[in-house]
Amino acid sequence: MIRINLLPHREQKRAARLRQTAILAGVVFALGLLAVFMVHVILGAQVENQGARNQFMETEIKKLDDQIAEIKILKEKTQAMLARKQVVETLQSDRAASVYLLDQLVRRLPDGVYFKVIKQTGAEINLQGYAQSNARVATLMRDLESSPWLQAPNLIEVKSATVNNLRVNEFSLNIKLSPPVIEDKEKGAKKGGTKSRGNAS
Repeated sequence: MIRINLLPHREQKRAARLRQTAILAGVVFALGLLAVFMVHVILGAQVENQGARNQFMETEIKKLDDQIAEIKILKEKTQAMLARKQVVETLQSDRAASVYLLDQLVRRLPDGVYFKVIKQTGAEINLQGYAQSNARVATLMRDLESSPWLQAPNLIEVKSATVNNLRVNEFSLNIKLSPPVIEDKEKGAKKGGTKSRGNAS
């Protein structure tokens, strides 16, 4: 017996293809949504991770800024201490220089000469006084120049004057005080000389 299909098979095939297309479109749409969701999750995780890293960097930068501020304060304190130390050393040096100056002036002062003014400006010394003659002034300058602490005597002027009804020569001269560091060299030389004499004996 021959069977004849009287149903519209073309419409059925078309409907089946439409269903398959709809199913495929739904699957693709679902996969697209899943992909978008995964990308969103991954990007969110990366953004959160980058935010944590930025926060860490900001914290570390703040720590470094605090340390730099502390170092700056320490440097300022160190510079202040060095400045105070320099002032103390300068005062000690000036005090020692004044002692050397007075000692050398007393040692190098010839007979017939006396000072009325001793003025110090840094290493420059101005001496004013009276002498019995010009020869005494010349002797004074030679004696001052032979001192290890005094150098470069420079006569400013010599003029006649009367003191206590006596004719004298009033003089003014400048001289420089040598740096006290020379004392250390002399001490080193003395120590070296002592050692060499000890070895020789």
